[in-house]
Amino acid sequence: MSQQSKSHGRKSISANLQPRALMTPSPQLAGVWTAQILTLFPEAFPGVLGESLTGRALKDGKWALDTIDLRLFGEGRHRNVDDTPAGGGAGMVLKPNVVGAALDWALAQQKTPLPMVCLSPRGTPFTQAKARAWANAGGVTMLCGRFEGIDQRVIDHYQLEEVSLGDFVLTGGEIAAQAMIDATVRLLPDILGNEASIAEESHMAGLLEHPHYTRPALWNGRPIPDVLQSGHHINIAKWRQEMSQQVTKEKRPDLWAAFQNALGKPDPKD
Repeated sequence: MSQQSKSHGRKSISANLQPRALMTPSPQLAGVWTAQILTLFPEAFPGVLGESLTGRALKDGKWALDTIDLRLFGEGRHRNVDDTPAGGGAGMVLKPNVVGAALDWALAQQKTPLPMVCLSPRGTPFTQAKARAWANAGGVTMLCGRFEGIDQRVIDHYQLEEVSLGDFVLTGGEIAAQAMIDATVRLLPDILGNEASIAEESHMAGLLEHPHYTRPALWNGRPIPDVLQSGHHINIAKWRQEMSQQVTKEKRPDLWAAFQNALGKPDPKD
């Protein structure tokens, strides 16, 4: 029979359960940040999350990834998970009893309550602040949508927070889930190994990051700015702050306006 939940990472919990043994939970590992992913495509994980620093941290047990296959909660011999939209229309909708059973399974595994998220193009945009909030929680439970969407009663009953990767539509939530988990996991302690690097990144202070340069000092007639080669750390810090403000103002006027408002200095253009 198929595996109920696939777990990744040296210290993650594996649950080799038959579809009928749904009342015997595999508990979340205490003290380890865990991403629970409810998906029709568990084989899509860990995907890119298994590479580089996040992949190494996953193997070292610094965070855990548990995939829950929605198909195993499907109905009938073909394990159907969807049906036609009430009221007519194109596409199919994930059934509430199927998704609800999978969410109950996910909840039974949690030692501590986790943020419950539904990945949806109509959700609020994912932000760095949201990544920080999830990183400070014990993990996150993500429901990956497919087809035309998920029965609204599931979202209402479980009070799922709808979150979007951006103002565009994907075929499913798996890619969005990996992107959001990557943004969150890298904020966990001992993942990147350089806390200063995180503090200087785009969005951490409400601004985009300043430009970066490295050797050679001259490339295609373009030099590294003199201040970065001066060795004067105060001037370098001042230049980087000024460039962050300039880049934000030019590339993201919405962020710039929010930054100015936070300082109590509305944009003169307003």
